[in-house]
Amino acid sequence: MRQFTFLFIIGILIALSSCRTDFETVASTGDLKFSRDTIYLDTVFTNIGSSTYTLKVYNNSKNDITIPTIQLGKGLNSKYRMTVDGTQGNQGKIFNNVNLLAKDSVYIFVETTANIADANPTDFLYTDQILFDGGTNLQKVELVTLIQDAIFLYPQRYDDGTTESLPIGNEEIYGFFLDENDPVNGNELTFTKQKPYVIYGYAAVPSGKTVSFDPGTRVHFHANSGLILAKNASLNVNGTTSTTDKLENEVVFEGDRLEPDFFDVPGQWGAIWLTDGSTNHKINHLTIKNAAIGLLIQNNNGTTVDIKNTQIYNSSNYGILAQTAKINGENLVVNNAGLGSLACTYGGDYKFTHCTFNNNWNSSSQVAVLVNNYYTGATPEVKDLTAATFNNCIIYGSYSNEMILNKKTGAAFVYQFNNCLIKFNNDSNQYTNNPEYQFTTDPLHYNAIIQNKDPKFFKIAENKFNIDNTSAAFAKGNATYLISLDILGNTRTLPPDLGAYQNKPFPK
Repeated sequence: MRQFTFLFIIGILIALSSCRTDFETVASTGDLKFSRDTIYLDTVFTNIGSSTYTLKVYNNSKNDITIPTIQLGKGLNSKYRMTVDGTQGNQGKIFNNVNLLAKDSVYIFVETTANIADANPTDFLYTDQILFDGGTNLQKVELVTLIQDAIFLYPQRYDDGTTESLPIGNEEIYGFFLDENDPVNGNELTFTKQKPYVIYGYAAVPSGKTVSFDPGTRVHFHANSGLILAKNASLNVNGTTSTTDKLENEVVFEGDRLEPDFFDVPGQWGAIWLTDGSTNHKINHLTIKNAAIGLLIQNNNGTTVDIKNTQIYNSSNYGILAQTAKINGENLVVNNAGLGSLACTYGGDYKFTHCTFNNNWNSSSQVAVLVNNYYTGATPEVKDLTAATFNNCIIYGSYSNEMILNKKTGAAFVYQFNNCLIKFNNDSNQYTNNPEYQFTTDPLHYNAIIQNKDPKFFKIAENKFNIDNTSAAFAKGNATYLISLDILGNTRTLPPDLGAYQNKPFPK
């Protein structure tokens, strides 16, 4: 009986305590601490919502407190919105009587959707403050967002609720044709640097038309978006040499997530697809970042795709994937791809001069350069590789073998490497008798090869593949294959260096 009475009393106490929904607090005295005094919400496009940013508010006192108000300085008119301790308050703008236990903290999540017209016209910044309490206890945290005006290109939505799409084989994909007489944007086939472009879905260049990109153009692709060149359509990228690290004259293709956390995340968007039947493509001073496939190049009516002074980084699959293509590449830098930085497949005709192909993807299946003359399951399965020529190039990366040559009988397989630095280790001797990898005894295919020497790139993680005079690639090129200016517009000296860069002392 005594034990029952004891348990009964304990049960009542637990019940009473669990019913308590409040606690004694004192008013805040303005001594809150914050995880940061300014929240920079980074750059957003006009009328496109930002990511969510976090502020942590600390009560370091010994008292449970009540903060009378937490609100945005512009009140209900603010373009920012908040969640405080999981609640929305008054439209995410004003919160009253927020309790905070002693030695505890609360999370505030902040985001914004603002128009370029809301920003300061001189610096395009939209600002506000989070105000805690008022009077002598007032504390503030600044909010700052840079807003970019942009031209948005996307599929039409029809009255029946369907959206514009593109026929690809037997399927339809989310996309649209660029219009040279669009009533809103004007000529969508001429991209300029006046405003950045944001593309949703695949933008297609109609048959017989040419899309051109002026120096300094910036194009941002949303997830699962890209550019498609239809039959007889052409691509002209007309970037020029820049004089600063801002690449002010470079044409840049990248994703539409502008936060620093997405700066080098692969696979944020689809590809630039030069379809079989498209033609006469010329690319100069283009930077492609964070795609699934940077350039997907197919037959192109047998015409040469000229790619010069171009950089392709952080592709989740391939930097350049060519299929029975014809490419002339000069001063290219391709780095970091899930499968291959450069893949010349299903035959074709390729010439690369003063190029740097590197791959530091963390996988044993990655490679810097892949060349083959077949496509499994295709009809026919093999096609002639009439030429795969690499002159004054660097082929390097983090894996032991950064070059793969896969030959099948039944079609030509013609290749030659002249004055190249190649990372290829034969540690297990599996390639000792393979006729495709006789770097020192096969002058028909290999001349002046530097094998497994470190080119000593400046900063690989930052895609800076400059070299200095301590590099194994220094002055090892052949003047016969000289491209007089490097990717930055610097004059090459003789004998030339290997790769896309003329050597210079590294900046301190």
